[in-house]
Amino acid sequence: MSVRSRIAGLRGEGGETDRWLVLVTLLLLGAGLAMVLSASSVIALEQHGSAYYYFVRQALFAGVGLLAMAATRQLDYHRLRDWAPAMAAGVAVLMVLALLPGTGVEILGARRWIDLGPLGTFQPSEAGKLAFCVFLARWVDRRQGRLHSFGNAFLPFAIMVAAILGLLLLQRDLGTAVVTCAILLSIYFAGGGRKRHAAVLLAALLAGFVLVTLLESYRQERLSSFLDPFRDPLGASYQPVQALIGLGSGGFLGVGLGHSVQKYLWLPEAHTDFIFAIVGEETGLVGTTLVLAGFVLLTIRGYRTATRAPDRFGVLVATGITTWIGFQALVNMATVTDTLPATGVPLPFISYGGTALAITLAAMGVLLNVAAHATEPAAAAGRRIDAAADLGWRNGGAPLAGPRRRTRAARRAPGG
Repeated sequence: MSVRSRIAGLRGEGGETDRWLVLVTLLLLGAGLAMVLSASSVIALEQHGSAYYYFVRQALFAGVGLLAMAATRQLDYHRLRDWAPAMAAGVAVLMVLALLPGTGVEILGARRWIDLGPLGTFQPSEAGKLAFCVFLARWVDRRQGRLHSFGNAFLPFAIMVAAILGLLLLQRDLGTAVVTCAILLSIYFAGGGRKRHAAVLLAALLAGFVLVTLLESYRQERLSSFLDPFRDPLGASYQPVQALIGLGSGGFLGVGLGHSVQKYLWLPEAHTDFIFAIVGEETGLVGTTLVLAGFVLLTIRGYRTATRAPDRFGVLVATGITTWIGFQALVNMATVTDTLPATGVPLPFISYGGTALAITLAAMGVLLNVAAHATEPAAAAGRRIDAAADLGWRNGGAPLAGPRRRTRAARRAPGG
């Protein structure tokens, strides 16, 4: 391969868009808009006098998100490396502002939002998923070959995770905390962190989440409802029971789009966190399977992009974004089907929520940009294997950190 073609491969010149990623994103987005229109029509009519209130707002944010996706698709993802510290710091400041009485908005005891007046509210923690993903990818990339160190890598990583989770728990946002942990751990592990270090941190996080659950009465009720959803079907278990009724009512083909009964104020949060139950009721097993298949395909293509990224930073960013969307979808669907306790996590692309939708689409643009830079198997098999090796193991140890493989292909220097 010529020097010019290698540079073009790194810069993404002539790179093709991953059409499968684009297709599944647009299909999930279209399905989400249709389901928001159906699931929110009754509550929108009751609260705002128009059945299209939430749908119009979601459609506007979908337009903003598609513009953001197009912009980040064209923006070389390597430039995000330089912006990462400012992005992470800015989001952290906004998360602190959301906690303050003057700027933050309190809903049901949680302070996660900033009031934007006629534009509605903004949830900084949603932007934090992308900002912290890029920042940690940069941080891990700059420590190439040193992630096995306890003092120089694991300890500062654990401190960063603790600081981020501290802000999220102060906002009483356990669901976002769980998803953010998955993002950060996937990047750390894919970058070369030791398995035993990751296992220790994971155990500590699980213990911390259990403790936080036991310390809050409403979280204890959620846990009790999960263990026995029909113990108090008209009280603490009302929401999960209604979700299961909706899923069961749909049968194989569903009752028909727009014909849900649960959306008539029977199921709380029918158009947000529990919209998957409305999907099951109106489209049946066929519809829920198609939604699940869409997220599976997106996850497969996302990790495929990670293994073919031309450098470590691309591997880590693609891994983080794919883990974020795939894991969050899994947690939401598991919550609605009562496989996991309720965590308040929306279903990506499907649930109502303008901030989450726009940020997720912007993240998909970054993933598409990494895919456009990806090496072709026949043209640069060595670089593809090199990138994929960052996600593998050697003799049962941690993922390879990379310095021994620098001579295989032209790769950007750590932090360069």
